[in-house]
Amino acid sequence: MINRWTFYLGIIVIVGFISTAFKPKILQNYQWTDVDEHSELQYHLPSQKVSDYNFLFLPYTGKFFIGFKEAIALKESQGQYDLVNSLGYLGKYQFGTAALKSIGISSSEQFLNNPDLQEKAFVALLKINKWQLQDLIKNYKGKVIDGVRITESGILASAHLGGAGSVRRFLESNGKRKIKDNYGTSVKSYMRDFGGYETQNIIAKPTTKV
Repeated sequence: MINRWTFYLGIIVIVGFISTAFKPKILQNYQWTDVDEHSELQYHLPSQKVSDYNFLFLPYTGKFFIGFKEAIALKESQGQYDLVNSLGYLGKYQFGTAALKSIGISSSEQFLNNPDLQEKAFVALLKINKWQLQDLIKNYKGKVIDGVRITESGILASAHLGGAGSVRRFLESNGKRKIKDNYGTSVKSYMRDFGGYETQNIIAKPTTKV
């Protein structure tokens, strides 16, 4: 009987000893874990600074504007600033030379080697496209065409793919004109895939230089 109680007591002691190893230390001694209601948590991402996203391979997928940019970049180039495709389109957002010239950029080499310039160029072209398509945004926003709900961000993304004229032809034909780029990507697919993002703060301008 004594041996049996000794056995059980030994088990209890061993279990108690092991369990103490998993108890947390007193957290008050470590200020980095002590957050009260007045503390402000700072996260690296998402960030308002474009530079924090320059070398990300996975985009922030929220519906904010930064999500819009990174989603288009992923589709266009996998987010690569130095990419030149087989048709000569350049950079993270795949600009053609004509589009670059329209916003004041004449050097393709300078453009490819300057991520900050590429980000500014993307916003500049959005402003121009929004100016050119503001009547369509007003008249078609919220409507469903060819199974796609039309949004401002979808219109702007489609214009980046095929130009403002392609978007106009698609919408004004009620989706009957199937507009595609040289790789077979359709205006309709961009209208669908990039709908609902926050682009309202983009200011429409007839001309913009970077």
